[in-house]
Formats: sequence, C-alpha cells, structure tokens
Amino acid sequence: MEPRLVLLDLDGTLHEHGRAVPGAARAVVELRRAGHTVRVFTNTDSQSEASLVERIRRSGIPVALGEVFTPVVAARRVLPPGARVLALADRAVRDELAAYTGPGEVTHVVVGDCRQTLSYERLDAAFRAVRAGAELLALQHGPYFRAADGDHLDTGAIVAALEFATGRQARVLGKPSQDFLRLAAHDAPGELWVAGDDRTTDIRMAGAAGATAVLVRTGKYADQQAIGDLPEPTHVIDSIADLPALLSGA
Repeated sequence: MEPRLVLLDLDGTLHEHGRAVPGAARAVVELRRAGHTVRVFTNTDSQSEASLVERIRRSGIPVALGEVFTPVVAARRVLPPGARVLALADRAVRDELAAYTGPGEVTHVVVGDCRQTLSYERLDAAFRAVRAGAELLALQHGPYFRAADGDHLDTGAIVAALEFATGRQARVLGKPSQDFLRLAAHDAPGELWVAGDDRTTDIRMAGAAGATAVLVRTGKYADQQAIGDLPEPTHVIDSIADLPALLSGA
C-alpha cells in the first residue's frame, strides 16, 4: 500500500466534547504502522503549540511538536521581519507572537480567540489600526465552536465585526485557507488525505486542493446535514476509528 499524508482535524474528529473520540488513538497508531504520515491540523486559536500538543497527548493520542498545525503557527510563518502586531487575542496567543510586539506603527492586526480579554477598548484599537492601514489577519473565521458544555461564539464573529466596521476583508490564516493546507503538508510525501467533521472548512479545503476528503459523522456533521450547497466529500465514515480500514482498501 502506497504511503499517504493524512491530515486529521482535531475538534469534532479526534476529540469530541473535550475527550478523545473512541478509537481515535488506536487509529493514529494504526495509520503510522501502515507507513502513513499523520499530522493534526486545527483551527484552535486559544493555545500555544506546546500546550495544545500536551492536551492531545493527555487524551491518549500520540503527537509531537511539529506534528500539530494551528493558525498561530501559520501566523508566525507569514508575518514578515519587522512586522508590528496588535493581537486581539488572549495571553497564550499574544505570548506566541511576542517577537512582533513592541513600539512602532502597527502593521498587522491579528484576531484570535479573545473571550477572556475582549473589551470595547481593545476592539476599538484594532478597528483604528486597520483603518490606519494595518493588514487584518484572522487566525480563523469560524462562527462557533463546540465545547463540552455546548456551542460558543467563535473568532469569526469578532472578525466579521471588524470587517464590517472597516470595510476591509481579513486574510484568513486557518482552515479553509490553501496556504494553511500547504503549511500542514509541507515536506511530507504521498497522496494527500484530509479527514474532518466540517464540510465548510475541512472538506472545502481538501476539495479545493484536489485531496481525498473524508467526512466523519461526529462533531458538526449532524448540524450541517440540513444545510444545502456544501462541498461533498470523497468518503463518509462513522468516526475516525474507521479511517485505517478505509485507507487499507484504497
């Protein structure tokens, strides 16, 4: 069997309601034993890379630094030398972008998860910086996310407010950006497979890249069943636990 590069979404695919999906850890191990390169890619924009890796490990899923790709990782790659960032985000993300903060005119406004620190004053500062010419970067554009206690407003709602007020379109660094996909797939050989629960991000991004798109019936799957005109996957499986069998027969 030819080795593949397999990109796995995190929330809704490997994790659901804050815990690993049954069989997820075993699936990752089996995929690697079969010779596939496995990486996790996620729109999580509230944690540092290291803390996210640790959270995934605690759930029993084996990952290492460099195998988990987030919009924060993407931001560090795309910000040019000398950039000055106003980060509308919580402390963990601001710390990740600390090399780009300091005195000087703001060149980029980076919007991420800011539920712990959002205030009118900070939102207004971001608005004024974009109006003055700073580029608006969205770590992701999701309208809501799903947690153990239910659904919550996500970063995309804050980005939409700034887009409306400034008349500027944000550059989205996370899914479904093709730049994000290329970053996650960087230097890995083999045909690309993408598995996720969200047709608006995971499946759309895979389809635009010509990758094999696998939709799981966990996470946001049920929410999107009543929505028409969404991208169609190549395959549909009950959960990520079924992916190794699908790949072995491909």
